[in-house]
Amino acid sequence: MYVSTLLCNPAQPCLESATVDALRGAWGGGEARWLAPGIAAEFDMPAIPDNRWQVWQEMQGLGLDLIVQPAAGRRKRMLLADMDSTMIGQECIDELADVAGVGARVKEITARAMNGELDFEAALRERVGLLKGLDAAVIDRVMEERITFTPGGRVLIATMKAAGGHAALVSGGFTAFTERVAAALGFDEHRANTLLIEDGRLTGAPGEPILGRAAKVSALHEITARLDLTAADVLAVGDGANDLGMLELAGAGVALHAKPSVAAQCEIRINHGDLTALLYLQGYAQGEFAGV
Repeated sequence: MYVSTLLCNPAQPCLESATVDALRGAWGGGEARWLAPGIAAEFDMPAIPDNRWQVWQEMQGLGLDLIVQPAAGRRKRMLLADMDSTMIGQECIDELADVAGVGARVKEITARAMNGELDFEAALRERVGLLKGLDAAVIDRVMEERITFTPGGRVLIATMKAAGGHAALVSGGFTAFTERVAAALGFDEHRANTLLIEDGRLTGAPGEPILGRAAKVSALHEITARLDLTAADVLAVGDGANDLGMLELAGAGVALHAKPSVAAQCEIRINHGDLTALLYLQGYAQGEFAGV
């Protein structure tokens, strides 16, 4: 048995009963279950339709995300999340670079690295090198003045933890940011790269070894082994090429507002919903949300 979930941006509810009914009728689905009025609904069906991605594209034009997945084991016991442009709305290194006056160059490298056009580790070293000499106090200022949390993050984590889940933040960014983001959102643990500092200024080098794609996969293996879980128990979410390893390995890998080349390699793509979409696709109804 499979489940189809339709959802939209909760800030702009636009999911209509007629759309849900038309789709379940076309696909031979069961009765619709509304998870949140105007925002999310689901229905069961016996098989994955051949025109799944064609319909997905049509739904995108209506401002709707469509997820088709096996019904069994939907509710996951662990969240493994990327930070930059996933749990927060920015790329931290781009914000630091903007203050340092090298924003345009660093943003270009970041975009290419996240799209898989550049080697992640080499790109990180190059970008950090451009920050050499920057006052370390800028980190605090960027965190306080420029970083915003993606809507739904606290609710996502609180709800999964209330159901006995574990939440880990694994970022190709920096611990100077992950430790604060993790604490603010309720993550149980975090991993990231380090920015080396001497005499109150960035040295222009990251700590080694660099946490990239392989390290995120290792984190999934290490944390699940420690918790006596398997990859099938994990819901992973990210947006960049360095997230693909963990997204492919996890029981549910979600490309959230991801780069096109990344989304194309993932079965679950969220382009309109916020982080509460990760609860709806697990079958949680809005009334079950914790931390609201």
